Amino acid sequence: MYQVDVVTQGYPGKSPSHGGLGWSTVALLRGHGETILVDTGWHGLRDVLVRQLDKFGVKRDEVTGVALSHCHWDHICNFPLFPRAYLYFPRIELAWALSQLANRLDPAPGSLHVPEFHLESLAESPRLRVLDGGDEFLPGLSALAAPGHTPGHLVYVARSKRGSFIFTGDAVKNQAELMTEQADWSLDPEESRRTIRAVRTLAAADPANVVVLGHDRLVSIERGGLVARTPLAASVSARLTTDFDDETVFDVAQHSGVRGAHAEG
Repeated sequence: MYQVDVVTQGYPGKSPSHGGLGWSTVALLRGHGETILVDTGWHGLRDVLVRQLDKFGVKRDEVTGVALSHCHWDHICNFPLFPRAYLYFPRIELAWALSQLANRLDPAPGSLHVPEFHLESLAESPRLRVLDGGDEFLPGLSALAAPGHTPGHLVYVARSKRGSFIFTGDAVKNQAELMTEQADWSLDPEESRRTIRAVRTLAAADPANVVVLGHDRLVSIERGGLVARTPLAASVSARLTTDFDDETVFDVAQHSGVRGAHAEG
């Protein structure tokens, strides 16, 4: 059976002036002799990622597998940090993403979020193992097709001693999407709706199931309602004066903003 530790918790935020923050969840999954990362975050996360893994007693060369949910920059960019890990990636997603890069002067919808050189390196890696929905690619660890956000997105499900862990990536980014079946950013909103409904049904089958959202806290569903399994935590520090030692910290997990504000991605 598997146990899960959250290496970095995702955050459901975006900036009107800088687009998507890309603060995605990176999870550490251990069991059956495997040490697996589910998604890896983006470049700016590297120091934190290495530091957090060290806290969990995991060295980079001890990671045996990296399971990537889809092709976007905020989820795949750090796979090169793990030189001995098998790289598990959706077959349909890989074919779609590579096809989107064929004409870089006239990008297709969704292709601007694909980190070109990372994807090409991934496709050429001898450690790559492509997956289809329905595959149980390691003991107790399965891939489920979850199209919508991107065509080949996969959700991963790991069995534990009590319930299962459901890693949604961006198929279900946050608790609002999980409970409303509305997707904030999706190449196919109707496909996303069907995927979100399937994930919620799977989660609700056992209140011990834990949903590891791509850009939010860990949650469960009990009697049709949402239960938070971890608190939402995120902050930003900034130097806003001429005093170098004067650093302001903003707790961006608190509900202190203007409700309904619109942010362009």
